[in-house]
Amino acid sequence: MDAMQLNAIGAALEWTQLPDPVPGPGQVRLKLGACGVCRTDLHVVDGELAHLQLPIVPGHEIVGRIDALGACVLDLAIGQRVGVGWLGRTCGTCASCRMHRENLRDEPVFTGCTRTGGFANLVVADAQYTFPLGESGADESLAPLMCAGLIGWRWLVMAGDSRRLGLYGFGAAAHIVALVAACQGRSVYAYTRPGDLQTQAFARRLGVTWAGGSDEMAPQPLDAAIIFAASGDLVPQALRAVGKGGRVVCAGIHMSDIPSFAYRLLWEERSVLSVANLTRQDGLDFLALAPKIGIVTTTTRYALRDANQAMRDLRAGRFDGASVLVP
Repeated sequence: MDAMQLNAIGAALEWTQLPDPVPGPGQVRLKLGACGVCRTDLHVVDGELAHLQLPIVPGHEIVGRIDALGACVLDLAIGQRVGVGWLGRTCGTCASCRMHRENLRDEPVFTGCTRTGGFANLVVADAQYTFPLGESGADESLAPLMCAGLIGWRWLVMAGDSRRLGLYGFGAAAHIVALVAACQGRSVYAYTRPGDLQTQAFARRLGVTWAGGSDEMAPQPLDAAIIFAASGDLVPQALRAVGKGGRVVCAGIHMSDIPSFAYRLLWEERSVLSVANLTRQDGLDFLALAPKIGIVTTTTRYALRDANQAMRDLRAGRFDGASVLVP
């Protein structure tokens, strides 16, 4: 199979050919139609994740069609279009799994981090974490839903029943969350890098109530805020923006250190919490909802061989929405 592989921390991905993978019991093999490029892939390349195994083929926003079935796979079929996300496998027996909190288990298997991911034309995945997608929508539009959408949904749920929702950082995940939140009748406030007028204009085109720089204050207090950017400096800023009883959700799998801040910012029952990964139920819930509300993501397409350019453009913020590799 063809793949873009990371062989050393901080290095460019290398075009390589690997033996075609063979699905084992409980697994399926996909022929890739598209794979989104996620900010977590940057953390993989930069060596910022604890469980990283090298060499690795990154990529965990996968859409493809099943072309081989392992033993004991009964509810999926050859030719079926499916999606695969970040959480690759769970044991089902540990305390976290038994409580349906498999996102918190101690020995995680993550697609594109601890097992071969989707920057390739073939990939093997566990059937339990392979989600049927149906035939509506293009592969490229669906790919970002497999992480930016799935984990974005979990962040939105953790933000509670907030009517006024702030989004700090307006990239792939935030633009999907904004679409879902608007369909739920929430008012969305988009915060970008100071002076990033292009992204602010993009957010307004998606129907947000207000868009401005992260150094600005929205016209009224927020009920909750989700921080998508990996900057810990935004935590006290978001606490200033939420009202009494407000909640700040730290969405990133990696974030720089949070600076000290005055207790008065936390006072009046404000809270700060992190969200780790996602559960299988999150995937089932969101992927059942997405077609009903007609989510169409904004994407920029790259050939598989151009994965390094897609990563550079993501790091520099050179496009709106999400980037997607197409083998």
